[in-house]
Amino acid sequence: MTPNHLTRRSFLALSAALPWVLNARAGAKIPLGLESYSVRDALKADPQGTVRAVAGMGYQAIEFHGPYFEWTETQTKDMRKLLDELGMRCFSTHNSYEYFSAENLGKARDRNLILGSKYVVMASSKPKPGLEGWKGVAEVLNSVAEQLEPSGLKTGYHNHQPEFTPMEGQRPIEILAKYTKPSVMLQLDIGTCIAAGSDPVAWIRANPGRILSIHCKDWSPEAGKGYTVLFGEGAADWKAIFEAAESGGGVECYLMEQEGSRFSELETVKRCLETFRSKHPG
Repeated sequence: MTPNHLTRRSFLALSAALPWVLNARAGAKIPLGLESYSVRDALKADPQGTVRAVAGMGYQAIEFHGPYFEWTETQTKDMRKLLDELGMRCFSTHNSYEYFSAENLGKARDRNLILGSKYVVMASSKPKPGLEGWKGVAEVLNSVAEQLEPSGLKTGYHNHQPEFTPMEGQRPIEILAKYTKPSVMLQLDIGTCIAAGSDPVAWIRANPGRILSIHCKDWSPEAGKGYTVLFGEGAADWKAIFEAAESGGGVECYLMEQEGSRFSELETVKRCLETFRSKHPG
């Protein structure tokens, strides 16, 4: 390939990254996106109508979770066309461990390129027992990072409670941070971090430049509430989290995530967006 020649795949990767680069250079506000799991039932019933609805609320991006992988190439292209029409971006996708296998990675890569995604995030893993098992997860992430690099894509890891739950004197998330390449994004789920007894602000400060994406999910220790509280109703100190994320964490996109609440899916994410605007200084 000559220096002036762009393959179709390289062009797609460049197109995906360009808006984020321009935003960063222009000092634009960090976009707020929605993790599509928050509207999973609505998305399953009417994918395009649901994306239009959340765009109308003011969400600037969307992170598609697992079911996107089952879309046909045509469906994926239609969704990208809709995102472009709405002025939304797909900053990242939320993927099961199986999508990182040799037989599935190529498809995941191609779907992400079509969507304009920048990060293919591992959202669940099946480590072998002990900390050595988590080192194995880190090895998979490093291998995938190398395989995706020629396409202009990167990978990342999304935590749940187990990653912040100590074992053998360490938290698995510390193993992942230590043994993965610096290019592997550490996508921080605030709610599960707090539920496991860890401090998200301390974690962000301990890993400067790697917390590029944050799931804005709250959590309450009150009986029967847990993850069902709306954004801003739980134990998270959002002011401190925003400050840490933007003064060294490296955050490029916030993603609202809601597992369920006392309201409908769409009403829930609408209310969460309104509260985010009242709490975020941007």
